[in-house]
Parts: sequence; C-alpha cells; structure tokens
Amino acid sequence: MKFRPCIDLHQGVVKQIVGGTLTDTDESPTTNFSATRPASWFAELYRRDNLTGGHIIQLGPGNEKAACGALEAWPGGMQVGGGITCDNAASWLDRGAAAIIVTSHVFHDGRIDEERLSRLVETVGKERLVLDLSCRRSDEGYRIVTDRWQTWTDEVITLPLLDRLADSCHEFLIHGVDVEGMVSGIEEPLVELLGTWGKRPVTYAGGIRSLADIEKIDTLGNGAIDFTVGSALDIFGGDALAYDVLSSRYST
Repeated sequence: MKFRPCIDLHQGVVKQIVGGTLTDTDESPTTNFSATRPASWFAELYRRDNLTGGHIIQLGPGNEKAACGALEAWPGGMQVGGGITCDNAASWLDRGAAAIIVTSHVFHDGRIDEERLSRLVETVGKERLVLDLSCRRSDEGYRIVTDRWQTWTDEVITLPLLDRLADSCHEFLIHGVDVEGMVSGIEEPLVELLGTWGKRPVTYAGGIRSLADIEKIDTLGNGAIDFTVGSALDIFGGDALAYDVLSSRYST
C-alpha cells in the first residue's frame, strides 16, 4: 500500500473541496482549503520525497496553466486528469504527465463508450491510461459519476465491470464522492469490494481522517489498495495527519 499525493485544482488554485458541492453554476463549492502556494510548490515537495503515481485533477476550466506548472516541477512523476479526451490526451503526456486520468470522456451518455476507450488506448497505450471510477452510493451499489461528480451513469462498480475495463487501462482511481472532503471516514463497503479484486493497481480517495482509516484500507483492501489523503492532511490545512509521516511510512 502506497501514499499517492494529490493536487486538486479549482479556478487555477490548489484546493480541497467537498466533492458533492461541485456544480457547473456560478455557485461556489464548499471549500475546506485554498492554497496560497502554487501547484508547482506541491509537485516539488512530492518530487523531493520521490512520491510517484500521484494525481493532478482539474476541477473545471481555468486550471491548465497550474497543471502544466506542476508537471514541469515533477516531470514523469504525476498523472493528470480533468477534461482529457482522445484529442488532447497525447499533449498532456508531452507536457510531462506520467499517465492520463479519464472519466467523463469514456463514461459518455451514462454508459461506457467503447469506441472512445479504444481510441484512447490506441493514442496513449493502456499502460499510460488511468480510469477514474469515482462513485456515489445508490440502491444498486456504487454508481460511477462524471462531469465533476454531478452526472450519474448507469454503471455500477462490480467485479465483472473491473474485469471488463482491466484490459484497457493500467490502473483505477476511485473517489468515494459522498465522503470526499468530509473527513468523516472511508467508504468501507467500497474498499472491501475493491480489496477482493486485485488485478490492477487501485487508488482510493475519500473521507480519510486518521491513521486508523489508513490501516482499515490496508486491512479491507488486503494490502493492495493505495490511498490519497486530502482535507485531513496538514499541507492542506488539516490537523489530523502529517504529510511527513505519510510520505516516509507509505512511500513504497
């Protein structure tokens, strides 16, 4: 199990946002943290500590300059997502992304768009493609959501779905959106489900508030699930978890 660092960008600024409050309107989302330092500062920190496989997520427009700055600071060290399509995917690799992260472009009109997924694999190769299966609770299970977690798809995270997608990507990134930014504890049933699979790398994010939560991910995930911490982390204004502890204890 590894600590995967993150840089979440909103309007060009590194922020920690309560995931369920993002919209496409002029209303501001609930924000737990807004950085005074640029995205490149965080990327340089992760580079110093040799933390690879972290992700830069662009939450809406206006984040490209900040994302490029972070990639320049840690070339080949971070993945990037947000607004990635078949047409611009290769350009993000050229800018220094280790891999691209895609949700909305693939989960199109509520379903998996097989043609777009095939084109992405042809364009960047499955070894540099991460599928974001961020999800919310529903009566059917954990349903994948797109468009900054606003649009529900018809796809539910199941072992057969993971098997179906595994041949088209290198790994999965999965936010538990209902607890994203809440610092209220993890989505235990989701982590347990993911822990029974283990055929590709998986990174879980959402609700982590303590070392006990991280240990729970390790146990439920059978040691195979990596994790990301946002609002609870001291470099993002949190008081529950120290970046230096996580970066040294869970770097490999």
